[in-house]
Amino acid sequence: MNQTLTALVTYPAPDGAALNDDFEIRVRTEDGEYQDLCTYLVRVDMHDVREASMATFDFAGIVEVEIIYRREALHQVEVRPIASHIQSNHDVNKIWLRLDRPCSLSIEANGDRFHNLHLFANGLEVDAPDPKSCEVAFMEPGEYGIQDKIDLLPSASEAGEQSIRVIYFGPGMHRFQDGLFHVPSNTTVYLAGGSIIIGSLVCDHVENVHIRGRGIVYLRDIEKTTYWRSVQINYSRHITVEDIISIDPPHYSIHLGQSENVRIRGFKAFSTRGWCDGIDMMSCRNVLIEDVFLRTSDDCIAIYASRGAFKGDTSNVRVNRAVLWADVAHPVMIGVHGDHEGSGDTIENISFHDIDILEHHEPQDGYWGCLAINAGDQNTVRNVSFNDVRIEPFELGRLFDIRVFHNPKYNPVPGNRVENVYFNDISYQGTCDNPSVIAGYDAKRRVTGVHFRNLRLSGELITSAEAGNIQSNEFQSNVTFE
Repeated sequence: MNQTLTALVTYPAPDGAALNDDFEIRVRTEDGEYQDLCTYLVRVDMHDVREASMATFDFAGIVEVEIIYRREALHQVEVRPIASHIQSNHDVNKIWLRLDRPCSLSIEANGDRFHNLHLFANGLEVDAPDPKSCEVAFMEPGEYGIQDKIDLLPSASEAGEQSIRVIYFGPGMHRFQDGLFHVPSNTTVYLAGGSIIIGSLVCDHVENVHIRGRGIVYLRDIEKTTYWRSVQINYSRHITVEDIISIDPPHYSIHLGQSENVRIRGFKAFSTRGWCDGIDMMSCRNVLIEDVFLRTSDDCIAIYASRGAFKGDTSNVRVNRAVLWADVAHPVMIGVHGDHEGSGDTIENISFHDIDILEHHEPQDGYWGCLAINAGDQNTVRNVSFNDVRIEPFELGRLFDIRVFHNPKYNPVPGNRVENVYFNDISYQGTCDNPSVIAGYDAKRRVTGVHFRNLRLSGELITSAEAGNIQSNEFQSNVTFE
Protein backbone atom coordinates (compact mmCIF):
# COMPACT_ATOMS: atom_id res chain seq x y z
CA MET A 1 0.00 0.00 0.00
CA ASN A 2 1.35 3.44 -0.93
CA GLN A 3 1.83 5.87 1.92
CA THR A 4 1.99 9.64 1.50
CA LEU A 5 5.38 11.11 2.35
CA THR A 6 5.23 13.58 5.23
CA ALA A 7 8.19 15.85 5.85
CA LEU A 8 9.01 19.38 7.03
CA VAL A 9 12.23 21.35 6.56
CA THR A 10 12.87 24.77 8.11
CA TYR A 11 15.92 27.03 7.91
CA PRO A 12 17.26 29.30 10.68
CA ALA A 13 18.10 32.88 9.75
CA PRO A 14 21.80 33.76 9.89
CA ASP A 15 23.14 36.27 12.39
CA GLY A 16 22.77 39.78 11.00
CA ALA A 17 19.71 39.06 8.87
CA ALA A 18 17.00 41.75 8.83
CA LEU A 19 13.98 40.26 10.63
CA ASN A 20 10.48 41.47 11.44
CA ASP A 21 8.49 40.55 14.56
CA ASP A 22 5.03 41.56 13.30
CA PHE A 23 4.23 37.86 12.95
CA GLU A 24 5.39 34.86 14.98
CA ILE A 25 5.05 31.62 12.98
CA ARG A 26 5.15 27.95 13.88
CA VAL A 27 4.60 25.00 11.56
CA ARG A 28 4.24 21.26 12.09
CA THR A 29 3.26 18.08 10.31
CA GLU A 30 -0.11 16.69 11.34
CA ASP A 31 1.31 14.55 14.15
CA GLY A 32 4.59 16.37 14.67
CA GLU A 33 6.03 18.98 16.98
CA TYR A 34 5.81 22.65 16.10
CA GLN A 35 8.92 24.24 14.61
CA ASP A 36 9.52 27.99 14.68
CA LEU A 37 9.99 29.87 11.40
CA CYS A 38 12.23 32.92 11.15
CA THR A 39 10.42 35.91 9.67
CA TYR A 40 12.44 38.17 7.40
CA LEU A 41 11.82 41.86 6.88
CA VAL A 42 10.97 42.74 3.26
CA ARG A 43 10.26 46.31 2.24
CA VAL A 44 7.46 46.93 -0.26
CA ASP A 45 5.92 49.72 -2.36
CA MET A 46 8.10 52.52 -3.72
CA HIS A 47 5.29 55.08 -3.26
CA ASP A 48 5.45 54.75 0.51
CA VAL A 49 8.03 52.19 1.60
CA ARG A 50 6.74 49.94 4.37
CA GLU A 51 8.02 46.90 6.21
CA ALA A 52 6.29 43.62 5.45
CA SER A 53 7.26 40.07 6.45
CA MET A 54 8.39 36.92 4.66
CA ALA A 55 8.82 33.33 5.83
CA THR A 56 9.62 30.14 3.95
CA PHE A 57 9.80 26.39 4.52
CA ASP A 58 9.70 23.10 2.59
CA PHE A 59 7.27 20.25 3.12
CA ALA A 60 5.51 17.21 1.77
CA GLY A 61 2.15 15.86 2.88
CA ILE A 62 0.03 18.08 5.13
CA VAL A 63 1.22 20.78 7.52
CA GLU A 64 -0.48 23.04 10.02
CA VAL A 65 0.63 26.65 10.39
CA GLU A 66 0.04 28.80 13.48
CA ILE A 67 0.60 32.55 13.14
CA ILE A 68 0.54 35.07 15.99
CA TYR A 69 -0.18 38.63 14.83
CA ARG A 70 1.52 41.27 16.99
CA ARG A 71 0.65 44.64 15.46
CA GLU A 72 -2.89 44.98 16.84
CA ALA A 73 -6.04 43.05 17.68
CA LEU A 74 -7.01 40.75 14.85
CA HIS A 75 -10.47 41.33 13.36
CA GLN A 76 -10.26 39.98 9.83
CA VAL A 77 -7.91 37.77 7.77
CA GLU A 78 -7.58 37.40 4.02
CA VAL A 79 -5.41 34.78 2.32
CA ARG A 80 -4.46 35.50 -1.27
CA PRO A 81 -4.36 34.60 -4.11
CA ILE A 82 -8.07 34.04 -3.71
CA ALA A 83 -7.82 31.25 -6.28
CA SER A 84 -5.58 29.27 -3.92
CA HIS A 85 -8.74 28.52 -1.89
CA ILE A 86 -6.70 28.30 1.31
CA GLN A 87 -9.06 28.57 4.26
CA SER A 88 -8.00 30.16 7.55
CA ASN A 89 -9.33 30.41 11.08
CA HIS A 90 -8.46 33.11 13.57
CA ASP A 91 -9.15 34.58 16.98
CA VAL A 92 -8.07 37.93 18.44
CA ASN A 93 -4.36 37.35 17.79
CA LYS A 94 -3.83 33.97 16.06
CA ILE A 95 -4.31 32.60 12.56
CA TRP A 96 -4.39 28.91 11.65
CA LEU A 97 -3.83 27.41 8.18
CA ARG A 98 -3.74 23.84 6.90
CA LEU A 99 -1.70 23.31 3.73
CA ASP A 100 -1.66 20.21 1.57
CA ARG A 101 0.34 21.48 -1.41
CA PRO A 102 3.11 23.98 -2.20
CA CYS A 103 1.89 27.56 -2.51
CA SER A 104 2.95 31.21 -2.30
CA LEU A 105 0.56 33.19 -0.12
CA SER A 106 -0.12 36.67 1.19
CA ILE A 107 -1.59 36.62 4.71
CA GLU A 108 -3.30 39.97 5.28
CA ALA A 109 -4.51 41.00 8.72
CA ASN A 110 -7.26 43.60 9.01
CA GLY A 111 -7.05 44.43 5.31
CA ASP A 112 -3.39 45.56 5.50
CA ARG A 113 -1.56 44.67 2.27
CA PHE A 114 1.61 46.56 3.16
CA HIS A 115 2.51 45.01 6.53
CA ASN A 116 1.41 41.55 5.44
CA LEU A 117 3.07 38.16 5.71
CA HIS A 118 4.39 36.54 2.52
CA LEU A 119 4.44 32.81 3.23
CA PHE A 120 6.29 30.53 0.79
CA ALA A 121 5.44 26.87 1.40
CA ASN A 122 7.72 25.02 -1.01
CA GLY A 123 7.93 21.42 -2.07
CA LEU A 124 10.92 19.42 -0.87
CA GLU A 125 14.25 19.99 -2.56
CA VAL A 126 15.42 17.34 -4.99
CA ASP A 127 19.06 16.41 -5.68
CA ALA A 128 20.64 19.09 -3.51
CA PRO A 129 24.46 18.86 -3.70
CA ASP A 130 26.39 17.34 -0.83
CA PRO A 131 28.53 20.05 0.80
CA LYS A 132 31.00 17.39 1.99
CA SER A 133 31.63 16.01 -1.48
CA CYS A 134 35.17 16.36 -2.80
CA GLU A 135 33.65 17.76 -6.00
CA VAL A 136 32.03 20.69 -4.19
CA ALA A 137 33.70 23.99 -3.31
CA PHE A 138 32.17 24.89 0.08
CA MET A 139 32.05 28.62 0.87
CA GLU A 140 32.11 29.53 4.54
CA PRO A 141 30.28 32.69 5.65
CA GLY A 142 32.30 35.89 5.59
CA GLU A 143 33.67 38.51 3.24
CA TYR A 144 36.02 37.39 0.53
CA GLY A 145 37.17 37.83 -3.04
CA ILE A 146 34.93 35.25 -4.66
CA GLN A 147 36.74 35.41 -7.98
CA ASP A 148 40.03 34.48 -6.30
CA LYS A 149 38.38 31.36 -4.90
CA ILE A 150 36.82 30.44 -8.23
CA ASP A 151 40.13 30.76 -10.03
CA LEU A 152 41.52 27.99 -7.80
CA LEU A 153 38.89 25.51 -8.99
CA PRO A 154 39.72 23.19 -11.93
CA SER A 155 38.44 24.40 -15.27
CA ALA A 156 35.86 22.37 -17.15
CA SER A 157 38.52 21.25 -19.64
CA GLU A 158 40.73 19.99 -16.79
CA ALA A 159 37.87 18.16 -15.12
CA GLY A 160 36.37 16.84 -18.34
CA GLU A 161 34.06 18.53 -20.82
CA GLN A 162 30.91 17.19 -19.15
CA SER A 163 31.96 18.09 -15.60
CA ILE A 164 29.88 20.62 -13.70
CA ARG A 165 31.60 22.45 -10.87
CA VAL A 166 29.54 23.06 -7.72
CA ILE A 167 30.03 26.18 -5.62
CA TYR A 168 28.13 25.76 -2.37
CA PHE A 169 27.30 28.77 -0.16
CA GLY A 170 26.60 27.36 3.29
CA PRO A 171 24.24 28.86 5.87
CA GLY A 172 25.33 32.33 7.01
CA MET A 173 26.09 35.76 5.55
CA HIS A 174 28.33 35.98 2.47
CA ARG A 175 29.67 39.24 1.07
CA PHE A 176 31.71 39.58 -2.11
CA GLN A 177 34.51 42.13 -1.79
CA ASP A 178 33.95 43.53 -5.28
CA GLY A 179 30.19 42.94 -5.14
CA LEU A 180 29.97 40.81 -8.29
CA PHE A 181 30.33 37.08 -8.79
CA HIS A 182 31.00 36.28 -12.47
CA VAL A 183 29.81 32.69 -12.68
CA PRO A 184 31.91 30.50 -15.02
CA SER A 185 30.42 28.10 -17.57
CA ASN A 186 29.56 24.56 -16.50
CA THR A 187 28.91 25.59 -12.90
CA THR A 188 26.19 25.05 -10.34
CA VAL A 189 25.89 27.83 -7.75
CA TYR A 190 24.00 26.53 -4.73
CA LEU A 191 22.61 28.81 -2.00
CA ALA A 192 21.75 26.65 0.99
CA GLY A 193 18.72 27.41 3.12
CA GLY A 194 19.76 29.96 5.73
CA SER A 195 22.37 31.57 3.46
CA ILE A 196 22.31 35.23 2.44
CA ILE A 197 24.43 36.54 -0.43
CA ILE A 198 25.25 40.27 -0.47
CA GLY A 199 26.28 40.70 -4.08
CA SER A 200 25.19 40.13 -7.66
CA LEU A 201 25.36 36.83 -9.56
CA VAL A 202 26.47 37.53 -13.15
CA CYS A 203 26.33 35.16 -16.11
CA ASP A 204 28.16 36.84 -19.01
CA HIS A 205 29.04 34.94 -22.20
CA VAL A 206 28.66 31.59 -20.42
CA GLU A 207 26.66 28.40 -20.79
CA ASN A 208 25.40 25.52 -18.69
CA VAL A 209 24.94 27.42 -15.41
CA HIS A 210 22.49 26.41 -12.70
CA ILE A 211 21.79 28.87 -9.85
CA ARG A 212 19.60 27.24 -7.23
CA GLY A 213 18.84 26.63 -3.57
CA ARG A 214 16.77 28.07 -0.74
CA GLY A 215 19.04 31.05 -0.01
CA ILE A 216 18.55 34.79 -0.42
CA VAL A 217 20.28 37.44 -2.53
CA TYR A 218 20.03 40.58 -0.40
CA LEU A 219 20.90 43.94 -1.95
CA ARG A 220 18.98 46.44 0.18
CA ASP A 221 22.15 48.17 1.40
CA ILE A 222 23.74 48.43 -2.08
CA GLU A 223 23.75 51.90 -3.67
CA LYS A 224 21.05 52.51 -6.27
CA THR A 225 23.65 53.92 -8.69
CA THR A 226 25.40 50.54 -8.99
CA TYR A 227 22.32 49.28 -10.90
CA TRP A 228 23.20 45.75 -9.83
CA ARG A 229 20.71 43.01 -10.43
CA SER A 230 20.29 39.99 -8.17
CA VAL A 231 20.93 37.83 -11.23
CA GLN A 232 22.30 39.17 -14.54
CA ILE A 233 22.27 36.93 -17.64
CA ASN A 234 24.01 38.41 -20.69
CA TYR A 235 24.90 36.71 -24.00
CA SER A 236 24.48 33.30 -22.38
CA ARG A 237 22.62 30.06 -22.97
CA HIS A 238 21.35 27.05 -21.07
CA ILE A 239 20.94 28.93 -17.78
CA THR A 240 18.62 27.92 -14.93
CA VAL A 241 17.66 30.01 -11.91
CA GLU A 242 15.67 28.04 -9.37
CA ASP A 243 14.01 28.70 -6.00
CA ILE A 244 16.21 31.52 -4.66
CA ILE A 245 14.76 34.73 -3.18
CA SER A 246 15.74 38.27 -4.21
CA ILE A 247 15.30 41.15 -1.74
CA ASP A 248 15.50 44.81 -2.81
CA PRO A 249 18.03 44.99 -5.66
CA PRO A 250 19.12 48.43 -6.97
CA HIS A 251 17.81 47.44 -10.43
CA TYR A 252 15.99 44.43 -11.91
CA SER A 253 15.68 41.22 -9.90
CA ILE A 254 16.63 39.13 -12.96
CA HIS A 255 17.81 40.69 -16.20
CA LEU A 256 18.21 38.72 -19.43
CA GLY A 257 20.08 40.26 -22.36
CA GLN A 258 20.50 38.51 -25.71
CA SER A 259 20.36 35.06 -24.12
CA GLU A 260 18.62 31.82 -25.00
CA ASN A 261 17.37 28.62 -23.43
CA VAL A 262 16.80 30.13 -20.00
CA ARG A 263 14.59 28.59 -17.32
CA ILE A 264 13.48 30.48 -14.20
CA ARG A 265 11.56 28.37 -11.73
CA GLY A 266 10.35 28.92 -8.15
CA PHE A 267 11.95 32.38 -7.99
CA LYS A 268 10.62 34.97 -5.51
CA ALA A 269 11.39 38.71 -5.56
CA PHE A 270 10.70 41.93 -3.66
CA SER A 271 11.75 45.46 -4.69
CA THR A 272 11.09 49.07 -3.68
CA ARG A 273 13.30 51.30 -5.82
CA GLY A 274 12.78 52.95 -9.21
CA TRP A 275 13.32 50.70 -12.25
CA CYS A 276 13.35 47.68 -9.97
CA ASP A 277 11.39 45.38 -12.25
CA GLY A 278 11.06 41.70 -11.54
CA ILE A 279 12.13 39.69 -14.61
CA ASP A 280 13.04 41.71 -17.72
CA MET A 281 14.40 40.44 -20.99
CA MET A 282 15.84 42.05 -24.12
CA SER A 283 16.51 40.18 -27.39
CA CYS A 284 16.03 36.71 -25.95
CA ARG A 285 14.56 33.46 -27.14
CA ASN A 286 13.37 30.23 -25.60
CA VAL A 287 12.65 31.47 -22.08
CA LEU A 288 10.53 29.51 -19.61
CA ILE A 289 9.32 31.16 -16.38
CA GLU A 290 7.24 29.10 -13.95
CA ASP A 291 6.05 29.03 -10.35
CA VAL A 292 7.32 32.53 -9.53
CA PHE A 293 6.16 35.15 -7.03
CA LEU A 294 7.10 38.73 -7.92
CA ARG A 295 6.20 41.76 -5.78
CA THR A 296 7.95 44.67 -7.43
CA SER A 297 8.04 48.46 -7.58
CA ASP A 298 7.99 48.47 -11.37
CA ASP A 299 6.89 45.98 -14.03
CA CYS A 300 6.77 42.41 -12.72
CA ILE A 301 7.61 40.84 -16.11
CA ALA A 302 8.72 42.91 -19.11
CA ILE A 303 9.47 41.50 -22.57
CA TYR A 304 11.40 43.70 -24.99
CA ALA A 305 13.54 43.38 -28.10
CA SER A 306 16.68 45.43 -28.80
CA ARG A 307 17.83 47.80 -26.10
CA GLY A 308 21.27 49.26 -25.52
CA ALA A 309 23.95 46.69 -26.25
CA PHE A 310 21.43 43.87 -26.75
CA LYS A 311 20.26 43.41 -30.34
CA GLY A 312 17.66 41.28 -32.03
CA ASP A 313 14.16 39.87 -31.84
CA THR A 314 12.56 38.16 -28.85
CA SER A 315 10.64 34.93 -29.32
CA ASN A 316 9.28 31.83 -27.60
CA VAL A 317 8.65 33.06 -24.06
CA ARG A 318 6.32 31.07 -21.83
CA VAL A 319 5.18 32.02 -18.33
CA ASN A 320 3.34 29.38 -16.30
CA ARG A 321 1.88 29.63 -12.79
CA ALA A 322 2.95 33.08 -11.64
CA VAL A 323 1.76 35.39 -8.84
CA LEU A 324 2.35 39.02 -9.90
CA TRP A 325 2.05 42.00 -7.55
CA ALA A 326 2.95 45.36 -9.09
CA ASP A 327 3.08 47.98 -6.35
CA VAL A 328 4.11 50.27 -9.23
CA ALA A 329 3.51 50.00 -13.01
CA HIS A 330 2.44 46.84 -14.89
CA PRO A 331 2.20 43.21 -13.86
CA VAL A 332 2.90 42.37 -17.53
CA MET A 333 4.46 44.67 -20.13
CA ILE A 334 5.40 43.66 -23.69
CA GLY A 335 6.89 45.59 -26.57
CA VAL A 336 8.26 49.01 -25.62
CA HIS A 337 11.92 48.75 -26.69
CA GLY A 338 13.34 47.71 -30.06
CA ASP A 339 15.58 48.56 -32.99
CA HIS A 340 14.44 52.14 -33.48
CA GLU A 341 17.52 53.00 -35.58
CA GLY A 342 16.89 50.20 -38.07
CA SER A 343 13.75 48.51 -39.30
CA GLY A 344 12.46 47.43 -35.90
CA ASP A 345 12.28 44.02 -34.25
CA THR A 346 9.70 41.28 -33.84
CA ILE A 347 8.46 40.07 -30.46
CA GLU A 348 6.48 36.89 -31.03
CA ASN A 349 5.19 33.62 -29.65
CA ILE A 350 4.61 34.78 -26.08
CA SER A 351 2.24 32.96 -23.73
CA PHE A 352 1.05 33.36 -20.15
CA HIS A 353 -0.81 30.52 -18.40
CA ASP A 354 -2.35 30.24 -14.93
CA ILE A 355 -1.56 33.72 -13.60
CA ASP A 356 -2.77 35.51 -10.44
CA ILE A 357 -2.46 39.31 -10.42
CA LEU A 358 -2.70 40.68 -6.87
CA GLU A 359 -2.05 44.38 -7.49
CA HIS A 360 -1.61 47.09 -10.13
CA HIS A 361 -1.03 50.63 -8.87
CA GLU A 362 0.31 53.30 -11.21
CA PRO A 363 -0.33 57.04 -10.66
CA GLN A 364 0.65 57.95 -14.26
CA ASP A 365 -2.10 57.07 -16.74
CA GLY A 366 0.42 56.55 -19.55
CA TYR A 367 1.65 53.43 -17.78
CA TRP A 368 -1.61 51.67 -17.01
CA GLY A 369 -2.50 48.09 -17.84
CA CYS A 370 -2.51 44.83 -15.88
CA LEU A 371 -1.87 43.12 -19.21
CA ALA A 372 -0.14 45.60 -21.51
CA ILE A 373 1.23 45.36 -25.03
CA ASN A 374 2.73 48.69 -26.07
CA ALA A 375 4.60 48.35 -29.37
CA GLY A 376 7.17 51.14 -29.76
CA ASP A 377 10.49 51.58 -31.60
CA GLN A 378 9.13 50.13 -34.88
CA ASN A 379 8.44 46.81 -33.13
CA THR A 380 5.95 44.24 -34.38
CA VAL A 381 4.35 42.25 -31.54
CA ARG A 382 2.42 39.17 -32.62
CA ASN A 383 1.10 35.81 -31.49
CA VAL A 384 0.60 36.57 -27.81
CA SER A 385 -1.79 34.62 -25.58
CA PHE A 386 -3.04 35.08 -22.03
CA ASN A 387 -4.78 32.01 -20.63
CA ASP A 388 -6.50 31.50 -17.27
CA VAL A 389 -5.58 34.85 -15.73
CA ARG A 390 -7.27 35.87 -12.48
CA ILE A 391 -7.06 39.58 -11.65
CA GLU A 392 -7.93 40.61 -8.11
CA PRO A 393 -9.15 44.11 -7.13
CA PHE A 394 -6.35 46.64 -7.67
CA GLU A 395 -5.77 50.23 -6.63
CA LEU A 396 -5.13 52.25 -9.79
CA GLY A 397 -4.80 51.41 -13.47
CA ARG A 398 -6.71 49.54 -16.16
CA LEU A 399 -7.20 45.92 -17.17
CA PHE A 400 -5.91 45.86 -20.77
CA ASP A 401 -3.75 48.26 -22.74
CA ILE A 402 -3.07 47.09 -26.31
CA ARG A 403 -1.48 49.79 -28.44
CA VAL A 404 0.94 50.73 -31.14
CA PHE A 405 2.29 53.81 -29.44
CA HIS A 406 4.99 56.44 -29.09
CA ASN A 407 6.24 57.44 -25.65
CA PRO A 408 8.88 60.14 -26.31
CA LYS A 409 10.54 59.39 -22.98
CA TYR A 410 11.48 55.88 -24.14
CA ASN A 411 10.71 55.65 -27.88
CA PRO A 412 12.42 57.75 -30.55
CA VAL A 413 9.81 56.42 -33.02
CA PRO A 414 6.41 54.70 -32.80
CA GLY A 415 5.92 50.97 -33.08
CA ASN A 416 4.89 49.14 -36.22
CA ARG A 417 2.13 46.63 -35.48
CA VAL A 418 0.32 44.46 -32.93
CA GLU A 419 -1.44 41.38 -34.30
CA ASN A 420 -2.95 38.11 -33.12
CA VAL A 421 -3.50 38.57 -29.39
CA TYR A 422 -5.65 36.06 -27.53
CA PHE A 423 -7.28 36.47 -24.12
CA ASN A 424 -8.77 33.16 -22.95
CA ASP A 425 -10.51 32.67 -19.60
CA ILE A 426 -9.72 36.03 -18.03
CA SER A 427 -11.57 37.06 -14.87
CA TYR A 428 -11.63 40.24 -12.79
CA GLN A 429 -13.44 40.59 -9.49
CA GLY A 430 -13.73 44.25 -8.64
CA THR A 431 -14.49 47.65 -10.09
CA CYS A 432 -12.34 49.64 -12.50
CA ASP A 433 -13.64 52.92 -13.86
CA ASN A 434 -10.64 53.46 -16.14
CA PRO A 435 -11.43 52.01 -19.55
CA SER A 436 -9.19 49.49 -21.26
CA VAL A 437 -7.67 50.52 -24.58
CA ILE A 438 -7.15 48.88 -27.98
CA ALA A 439 -5.63 51.41 -30.36
CA GLY A 440 -3.31 51.66 -33.34
CA TYR A 441 -1.10 54.66 -33.97
CA ASP A 442 -2.13 55.58 -37.52
CA ALA A 443 -3.43 53.96 -40.71
CA LYS A 444 -0.13 52.10 -41.27
CA ARG A 445 0.63 51.25 -37.65
CA ARG A 446 -2.36 49.17 -36.63
CA VAL A 447 -3.64 46.74 -34.04
CA THR A 448 -5.42 43.80 -35.64
CA GLY A 449 -6.76 40.50 -34.39
CA VAL A 450 -7.49 40.84 -30.64
CA HIS A 451 -9.71 38.01 -29.47
CA PHE A 452 -11.47 37.62 -26.11
CA ARG A 453 -12.91 34.26 -25.15
CA ASN A 454 -14.68 33.89 -21.80
CA LEU A 455 -13.76 37.31 -20.43
CA ARG A 456 -15.67 37.73 -17.17
CA LEU A 457 -15.91 40.93 -15.14
CA SER A 458 -17.48 40.45 -11.71
CA GLY A 459 -18.82 37.13 -12.98
CA GLU A 460 -20.52 38.57 -16.09
CA LEU A 461 -19.55 37.21 -19.51
CA ILE A 462 -18.40 40.10 -21.70
CA THR A 463 -19.56 39.91 -25.31
CA SER A 464 -18.71 43.40 -26.58
CA ALA A 465 -16.19 46.21 -26.16
CA GLU A 466 -18.89 48.42 -24.68
CA ALA A 467 -19.83 45.85 -22.04
CA GLY A 468 -16.15 45.45 -21.13
CA ASN A 469 -15.50 49.22 -20.91
CA ILE A 470 -12.92 48.93 -23.70
CA GLN A 471 -12.18 51.99 -25.83
CA SER A 472 -10.70 51.80 -29.31
CA ASN A 473 -9.82 54.10 -32.19
CA GLU A 474 -10.12 53.78 -35.96
CA PHE A 475 -6.70 52.15 -36.32
CA GLN A 476 -7.74 48.72 -35.05
CA SER A 477 -9.68 45.85 -36.58
CA ASN A 478 -10.91 42.30 -36.02
CA VAL A 479 -11.58 42.56 -32.29
CA THR A 480 -13.87 39.70 -31.26
CA PHE A 481 -15.68 38.41 -28.17
CA GLU A 482 -17.16 35.00 -27.45
